[in-house]
Amino acid sequence: MCVSAPGMAISASDGQLRGQGMHGFFRSGVRTLARMEIRIGGIEPMPLQGTLTSTSAARFVGAVRIPGDPDPDPALTVERLRHADGIETVTVRNTGLRPARLPLEIALGTDLGLLTDIAAGRRTADLPGQVQSAGLRWSGHGRGAAVSARPSPHAVLAGAGVLRWDLEVQPGARWSVELHAEVESAAGAVRPPTGRGQGVPLPWAEPEVRCDDQRAERLIARSLDALGGLLLADADRPTDLYTASGAPWRFGLTAADALWAARLTLPLGTRLAAGTLRALARRQHVANPANPAGPVGPASGQSGSTGPVAGSGSGPAPAPTFVFGTGADSGVTPAAPAGGSAGGHTPPAAPGAAPSTTAPGGPAGAGGAASETAHPMDGVVPGPLRHGGPELPPTCTATEATLLFVTVLAEAWRWGMPRAEVAELLPAAERALGALRAAVADGTDGPEGFVTDLGRSAAERAARPGAARCEVQAQAHRAALHGADLLDAFDRPGAQEWRSWAAGLRERFRERFWIDDLSGGRPAAALLPDDRPLPALASTLVHLFDVGLAGDGDSYEGLLDREQSRLLAQRLVTPELDCGWGLRTLSAKSPRFNPLGHRSGAVRVHETVLAVSGLAEAGFEREAGALLEGLLDSSTHFEARLPEMYAGEQKVADCPPVPHHAACRPAAVSAAAAVHLVLSLAGVRPDVPSGRVAVRPASTAPLGELQLTGLRIAGEPFSVRVSRIGVAVVEEAPAALQLGAR
Repeated sequence: MCVSAPGMAISASDGQLRGQGMHGFFRSGVRTLARMEIRIGGIEPMPLQGTLTSTSAARFVGAVRIPGDPDPDPALTVERLRHADGIETVTVRNTGLRPARLPLEIALGTDLGLLTDIAAGRRTADLPGQVQSAGLRWSGHGRGAAVSARPSPHAVLAGAGVLRWDLEVQPGARWSVELHAEVESAAGAVRPPTGRGQGVPLPWAEPEVRCDDQRAERLIARSLDALGGLLLADADRPTDLYTASGAPWRFGLTAADALWAARLTLPLGTRLAAGTLRALARRQHVANPANPAGPVGPASGQSGSTGPVAGSGSGPAPAPTFVFGTGADSGVTPAAPAGGSAGGHTPPAAPGAAPSTTAPGGPAGAGGAASETAHPMDGVVPGPLRHGGPELPPTCTATEATLLFVTVLAEAWRWGMPRAEVAELLPAAERALGALRAAVADGTDGPEGFVTDLGRSAAERAARPGAARCEVQAQAHRAALHGADLLDAFDRPGAQEWRSWAAGLRERFRERFWIDDLSGGRPAAALLPDDRPLPALASTLVHLFDVGLAGDGDSYEGLLDREQSRLLAQRLVTPELDCGWGLRTLSAKSPRFNPLGHRSGAVRVHETVLAVSGLAEAGFEREAGALLEGLLDSSTHFEARLPEMYAGEQKVADCPPVPHHAACRPAAVSAAAAVHLVLSLAGVRPDVPSGRVAVRPASTAPLGELQLTGLRIAGEPFSVRVSRIGVAVVEEAPAALQLGAR
């Protein structure tokens, strides 16, 4: 599978597209071409090699013996260079002693099916082809596609869907043909998102990484290559780039995944974060687009915002972003509403807003006349449902995305995102804080004082109270503190109320979420609606170590005290959670453990990475090192292209980790997490607004000597070297920053 959003191509390792399963070229969720089968002299090339040369390109090599040739070696080699954009070059080389005179036939066909249908196993018959200049075209289902060839074929058999060339290749010579597969959009159709256009630079710096552990160097390079293949942009805003969630199952914008990718790559610059935040601000539910109100504090009134975020309600609505496919981690149908709830309820449209017609993760309608009525979903960033595992009901990723929006904006500001860009997005962050304030349970809709689900209205939560998840409390606590810092810095009221609320949440969490047991205790995975703690031991507990970047390069106080943190750190690296390849999503001692269950035992890369970076920052470096080694080991078995998850089977010598059957690969969150895994070990923690940067590397130097060149702080280069004894030396930094290191 090669990917260059919004295009991708999938085949078996022989390179032949046979129309089976997911085979084909895809563009914007439509299968442009299902079949592309090559025969020379009526013979399929014998496959010799098929490999990715990058995330977006693949190379296939085959061999053909010329009939009647007495030489036992094949005279012809066939090379296919494929790009996910829909371009394939076929080259025939003659290494024999005689001229090769034989026909080359390429059989083509397509059903123009939607990726969502094909992923669900629905396959319709191929459409009849029509001859066009230099190729074939097909139309049906309101869509069209065409394949053109250079040089033009000598014959086109429309009924059979075959392009034919009569070749004469002299000894030592070669002959090539280039094919272009393109989708034809219906007139008046909404323009789907585009990829990174020509002339638009990558939204991150490309660092140079040197360290004693070569696994880390390779992992960084291939992970950034994977992220580049997933970049998307709204058609009318091509410079605002964000990442698709993953290919092939979630090949579109999922807000939470895009925000995670932006946050985890902040050491390489803030442009991806800025583009992602602006794209999601345009999709955020807004009660009153003409005059959005920003929340002040968790229990106080509202104050008027300085004005709408550009594109959030003043001007034309953005082109929708489609999520193609559902995937193992989705738990939704393509028709599920953006911002839908666990019960599948469609939240009412904003008064005066245009109705949303997109798949999950698409824009909420925001525009039209102002209204005096508050939208029950005001401030929520839409997100699809995802399966919650065997212990809990499905979760709406709108909760994670809305809280993460505030954190990404605040941390991007610390890394040097321009103040004017932060100010433009501040009203959207204030609305997200308002959604958090409205979602704090009062006891009738969930455990009192805790956050349940921002993706459901208050009426829905009251009708069906939800559980308060451990990770949601950690994300809400971090968002409250980040929001308070932003409000203070931009002279907005309400900062102290949010800090007070966060302090109260810490006290409540330590009292009601902690479960004492013979090993010393552990946090509950959730509080159920009746206030009973759920004792499941899951990888989501690592979010308690992800406390967020604070002022002066410090970390915030977490929801756990020091002793509770120590006990959890020790628990994470026991064999019931650490399988040797990373953290299982559910304890192996659970009766519902399944090593291939995406929330019941599989290893999710980004959660293991959060554990490594969080544990190292908290001072639990031995535990962090054990998990780091497992991830680096697993990366060697996946050619340094980590999928979003793989089986949580116990590590055994000479047995590689088992791939997950429905994992996205590439996946934005796992690729960004792999980058963060290495960069975080240098401990670079900036506070550009205060003119400071701290460098606190892991003292155990788990990668040996580590040199990072080409990081970005405030848009300027930053380089650091960490010795084998964990001492950091800053070699390049912006002149305006005061340095601190240990």
